[in-house]
Amino acid sequence: MTTTAAVTDLLDGMPLVDHHCHGVVPAALDRPGLEAMLSEGGPPPAGTTNFDSPVGLAVRRHCAPVLDLPVHASPDDYVARRAELGTEASDRLLRGAGLGTLLVDTGFRGDTLLDPAGMAAHAGAEAHEIVRLESVAEQVAADGVDASEFGSAFAESLTRTVRERGAVGVKSVAAYRTGFDLDPGLPNPIEVEAAAAGWLAESPDRLADPVLERLLLWSAVELGLPIQFHVGFGDTDIRLHRTNPALLTDWLHLVPARVPVMLLHCYPFMREASYLAHVFPQVHVDVGLTITFAGPAGATDILAASLELTPFTKTLFSSDAFGLAELYFLGTLVFRRALGGLLHDRVGSGEWAESDALRVAQLMGVDNARRVYRLGAG
Repeated sequence: MTTTAAVTDLLDGMPLVDHHCHGVVPAALDRPGLEAMLSEGGPPPAGTTNFDSPVGLAVRRHCAPVLDLPVHASPDDYVARRAELGTEASDRLLRGAGLGTLLVDTGFRGDTLLDPAGMAAHAGAEAHEIVRLESVAEQVAADGVDASEFGSAFAESLTRTVRERGAVGVKSVAAYRTGFDLDPGLPNPIEVEAAAAGWLAESPDRLADPVLERLLLWSAVELGLPIQFHVGFGDTDIRLHRTNPALLTDWLHLVPARVPVMLLHCYPFMREASYLAHVFPQVHVDVGLTITFAGPAGATDILAASLELTPFTKTLFSSDAFGLAELYFLGTLVFRRALGGLLHDRVGSGEWAESDALRVAQLMGVDNARRVYRLGAG
């Protein structure tokens, strides 16, 4: 067997662990609904289409054949065929993604998407939940709590929620709410009470207070599970310059090495994330979401940048697919191709042995996630 065939066969047959993703919409989607989910920017401007984007073209090229359409089928034909198949379209794409395990973030629009059990059934995969910190805090507020008791009530609710749902990790969306330029220390009870009083009196449906974000993060540290951070690329709620993961440096100096910190997506801060993974034992990196939207043409350079300094034991795969099964299918396809190309180049140049490439592929696609999230051997 040639080197190219060995690496390709391993990657193509690998039951990837998608360590950060969301549910898909269970109902049929019309074209506007589909297009709105093909971009982090939402619906396209009038007179344009989100099919005219790297991910839009990739859907027509790679997803169309899964639905029995020719490659490069027109958007109208694609949408019509998707509607004709109904839920079978999503099932074909999810199962075609070749996933072994899904770690599902249920904290955003979870009531409109398939839950982890539903995703497991439709994808033919194992599934576990990731609990979003801000969602737990917002539920505590909605249930009614005095400002003086908010800190303890949140910690108790977080522990209970994780236990009851069997969650394997938690996630912070501080990138969307406050940015990362936070005081790194644990806020004292007086600070927490004052911040909680202000938040509860003003807008308890959306936590965006820097003191309370610090409380959430340190409560997560105490829990000891992997803590995921959305980093960089996202929708218009992001202030990109405040989501550079280098801003977490002082906080990382205080976080015990036993608590995994997972930097998700990372564009355009792949190199900063790679540096942090290199120097901090608890930091791990992926470029999920980013490479899906970049498409096959741009994914290799993005993945390569994230691997410049990152130990191969600390880089993982995720799709961050949301709403559309297409994003699962493309996320896995693009990852397999981009990583395969990089590995082939290293072996072909004589820099790596074939056994090194095969081991690195296995680590990145499956083993690192199973180890960090304590999923067992699989």
